[in-house]
Amino acid sequence: MRILVWHVHGGWMEAFVRGRHEYLLPKSSDGGAWGLGRGGREWPAAAQDVNVETLDPASVDAVVLQRPEEIAAVARSLGRRPGVDLPAVYLEHNTPKGDVPFTLHPLADQNTIPVVHVTHFNQLFWDTGTATTTVIEHGIPDPGHLYTGEREEMGVVVNEPVRRGRVTGTDLLPGFAGVAPLRVFGMGTEALPEALNLKEFGLSEERLRIAGDVATPTLHQELARCRLYLHPLRWTSLGLALLEAMHLGMPVLALATTEASRAIPRGAGLVSNDVGDLQRFARRLLNDPDDAYAMGMVAREAALQRYGLDKFLGAWDELLAELPKGTRSGSSPHTGTANARKDTDSRQDTERTHP
Repeated sequence: MRILVWHVHGGWMEAFVRGRHEYLLPKSSDGGAWGLGRGGREWPAAAQDVNVETLDPASVDAVVLQRPEEIAAVARSLGRRPGVDLPAVYLEHNTPKGDVPFTLHPLADQNTIPVVHVTHFNQLFWDTGTATTTVIEHGIPDPGHLYTGEREEMGVVVNEPVRRGRVTGTDLLPGFAGVAPLRVFGMGTEALPEALNLKEFGLSEERLRIAGDVATPTLHQELARCRLYLHPLRWTSLGLALLEAMHLGMPVLALATTEASRAIPRGAGLVSNDVGDLQRFARRLLNDPDDAYAMGMVAREAALQRYGLDKFLGAWDELLAELPKGTRSGSSPHTGTANARKDTDSRQDTERTHP
């Protein structure tokens, strides 16, 4: 199939474009959220930059939508209406924002475009009304068992931690820095030292080591040198970096929020909402590299089984094969705003990569 899909979440696309289809990625001269194309990624040749305004409408077999506004954009550019004239599915990456758990999804109560959630938590908490929904969990291209744990540090990967604040558990970082140094990767992390001001906590600035936004291979190599992975996020769908860390063979510590308790099995680290327990467990792993290594192996085996690339691509193949049969001219899909049956705000904090 030839699938039109915008490059919105780089981590998710890293897996999706490794399937057996052709992936048409809109690209414009100014780039940005509506024209990033491949974005310089080392993806298979099947992932192709296209100009959506000049794309042959008949050459597109299906569209994977990720933002409500894309429905109107596709209809305008191709003259084909997603869910009516063009097989379509809506991929929901994010946890709901607004009046949780009453947040109405932008595609609620329509029957032409199925909604695919990346976690069971998302499916449970979004109100999609009568819309058809399913879950296809994340898939991760296996980076290999790279873990060494040679650095007595906690690795953290988070995008825009200052702007997103409590969502990403940024306020919890000084407490963990009191246990051991943190090596922090991700977009916008250069603003962390000033925002956290560890001196106010009686801590050396050396306890916060900013690695920044680095290429994926470098991230994997450097992260795997940290003794453990810390996932302090309060409200995220499921950080892909957490799953990558597990693939690397890292033991993981996480808040028991959203999908973390499903993703992290017993024996792979600790999942808890007691921050003190997490800090004490971190100290234990820092002091016992053999124990940390053994837990990382449990984490890796679980990640390969549940979040393996083949399982992910197979689930998407099945769904995409069924789309043409389910496309019909019934109720019209929404074009960017939710129904007014609840006074909710369905706006989402979309990031190009998950934290």
